[in-house]
Amino acid sequence: MIIKEVIKEFLSQVSVVDIVICVGGSFVLAVWLLRTRLGARSLDNCPQRRNDIQPYLALIPLFLWIFTTWLLDLLKGKMAPGLSGWRNAFAENLIMCLGAAPMVVTALVLARNHFARRLKGFGLNPKTIFRDLGAALLNLLAIMPVVLAVIILVTLVGELFVGPEYQMPRHQELKEIIEYPQLQVRILIIINAIIIVPLAEETLFRGMFQTLLRSYLSRPWPAIILASLVFIIFHANAEHWPALFALSLCLGYAYEKSGSLFRSMFIHSMFNALSVFAALGQ
Repeated sequence: MIIKEVIKEFLSQVSVVDIVICVGGSFVLAVWLLRTRLGARSLDNCPQRRNDIQPYLALIPLFLWIFTTWLLDLLKGKMAPGLSGWRNAFAENLIMCLGAAPMVVTALVLARNHFARRLKGFGLNPKTIFRDLGAALLNLLAIMPVVLAVIILVTLVGELFVGPEYQMPRHQELKEIIEYPQLQVRILIIINAIIIVPLAEETLFRGMFQTLLRSYLSRPWPAIILASLVFIIFHANAEHWPALFALSLCLGYAYEKSGSLFRSMFIHSMFNALSVFAALGQ
């Protein structure tokens, strides 16, 4: 009975666009599974990204990101104490944007100095941008039915343990973009979600961590899985972890398959854009 109610409630919120995405994505995913023997052959003969980066070097961008964000938050508390409402939301999103910048710059400098073919070897080749954009759309389409199925499953488990009133919590930025109609807040959240976060997280978790793990492991999928576990841990809400893990597998696969970091950035950006504009539509 609970399962039927959850599915009925979910379907009541589904639009025609959602149905088209799910049907199209299921078809693309089914074709991929058939062509790759259920994914087992999906990354055969996938070349490694040659580099001589050491583990401690790969951790520098992460610690720099944490330290810069902490320092900016401390300065906000000193210079503008007592901020609340939309002003506080604006300040927090600005800190997130500014805090990511030193990390990205540092990671790119490390990649330029420690990867064969420098930034191209890291996966940032401008010549592949248009090809990556089209492929990213197909990759995202294929993973969306899986992400939605995982969300339904988490909701079912939540209702079993919490009760029928359970609802999966929204991401903080999605709550803020709904709660605060001020244009400057919404523009900053959109920039943060669609540009800054995909750029920063893909550079760190795929470009640095997944590449480092791949260097020590013989096969790409273990590196993708481990990097995905690290990726989800850095997101605050554990109820989002299963869906984020499914998305992260797609991001890691796209990076290994193409060797292009642009492809995973585009997937991440489009996924966040769907979430943001769906929230605004409500």
